[in-house]
Amino acid sequence: MKIMTFEELIRECSSKNKKIYELIQEYEAQESDTSIEKIRAEVKHHIEAMQSSIKTGMTSSEKAISNWCGDDCEKLQVGYSKRNALFGKLFEKIITYSLATIEENLRMGKIVACPTAGSCGIVPSVLIAVSEDYNISEDEQINALITAGGIGAIISNKVQLAGAVAGCQAECGVAAAMCAGALTQMLGGDISQILNAVALAMKNLLGLTCDPVCGLVEVPCIKRNPILAIHAVTSSELALAGIESKIPLDEVIDAVRQTGQLMSPMLKESSQAGLATTKTALELKEKIFG
Repeated sequence: MKIMTFEELIRECSSKNKKIYELIQEYEAQESDTSIEKIRAEVKHHIEAMQSSIKTGMTSSEKAISNWCGDDCEKLQVGYSKRNALFGKLFEKIITYSLATIEENLRMGKIVACPTAGSCGIVPSVLIAVSEDYNISEDEQINALITAGGIGAIISNKVQLAGAVAGCQAECGVAAAMCAGALTQMLGGDISQILNAVALAMKNLLGLTCDPVCGLVEVPCIKRNPILAIHAVTSSELALAGIESKIPLDEVIDAVRQTGQLMSPMLKESSQAGLATTKTALELKEKIFG
């Protein structure tokens, strides 16, 4: 059975007495005609790739084609060597890891598109940083990433995960929602808490446009990753405290789809409006492309 909505997911989990990741890994094994063990091994490989992207990204300051971006992670690390992060070491790790990962993407390094390349720093930064600080087991990390994947897959039944279709709400927005759900799973949340975390993250990013300067996945994409990683953590914290979204998750996704349909094509990856057409952005475009 293909799970099309979150209501169906809740119903299936309840009737089979299974957690989200258990149901998703069973479904993936059936669809791929393989074993659950092989599915989990592949997810482990993704986690290892995320760790590698973070490690490599934290040691590089190579600039991108625009010469605007590529050294933000280095700047952040230097800054933190002089002062502590206001919200503590875990906050410091999350935003540093997120920048390290998304900057690896602009260098054409190896990353895990989660769910897209332009949003690749959100899920890994939280998953890896929290796992390190809370001694989360490898199995629990795998469970969390499978949960995130299942959430993204269900959202994609209604909304294509592409800025050109529904704006950045469908890329960084969905990544933040997946991240919130994964973190809530990793910290012991139940199905209701996991899906409320997803809803809280998603509905508070409705209308997020995709307006990349010069058509490059740099500005504002890079800095959106660490900012929305923290947004995901906030959503998870609220849900774990029992705070619920007043709008059911499936209806939130309907709103994402409607918002994407109403959004001007000029704000959906075309670089024809928003930040992409500011005076400074146009000057940079002329400098790079002539």
